[in-house]
Amino acid sequence: MNAENVVSRTPWWARAVIALAGLMVLVLLLGGLHLLPGLPNPFAERTNDRSGPVLLKSIQDMSRYEGASGNFEVVVDLQKDAKYLPDIVHGERTLYVGAGSVDAYVDLGSLKSDAVTVSDDRKSTAIRLPHAALERTNLDPERSYVVSQKRGLFDRVGDFFGSDTGNAQKLSILAAKKIQDAAKKTELTARAEANTRSMLQGMLTSLGFTDISISFGPPPQPSHSAPASPSS
Repeated sequence: MNAENVVSRTPWWARAVIALAGLMVLVLLLGGLHLLPGLPNPFAERTNDRSGPVLLKSIQDMSRYEGASGNFEVVVDLQKDAKYLPDIVHGERTLYVGAGSVDAYVDLGSLKSDAVTVSDDRKSTAIRLPHAALERTNLDPERSYVVSQKRGLFDRVGDFFGSDTGNAQKLSILAAKKIQDAAKKTELTARAEANTRSMLQGMLTSLGFTDISISFGPPPQPSHSAPASPSS
């Protein structure tokens, strides 16, 4: 029996399908590389905003005078690691820049009836206001961002199956706390009280008052838990 070479021939319809698929791949690649000016980029992304309507939950009457505002920025360096594993296996370090503002205000709505005294001739007045306080940190999402992030192997695998929302929230909370603590060490409240005093003096002067006394808070009480520090 003579051996015969058997040539397997591909059907014409299969060759047509392969050629069409190759042509489509070529067109997609050329469009993605912008080599065909008239062809839109098939890999271009678009964003659809499918958010629902904004719901008004509550309205509060404000009786505060915002006397000063401070802008802050902090770099949060947060590192998590395992006790017995190297960082390349299990560990995470993130550098995050948090930017936000803290407002200082004087609460005018908490004044009692004896906080304001006016003379009979309406030329003199004395006003005692509460000390200025700080609002909570208002973190600006447009100016807050992650600078760098290094993860171990296990952490990268975990992120593949999970979400990073909790870590981002932790970073923003930590940044806001650091900014709030820094604001307490500034002169924001003193500046707010000075600006509030200036505002009230200008308003009362325009009303005809010539003798205006404005003070803030009760006199400081001595502390019994620790001796007072000597003044310099």
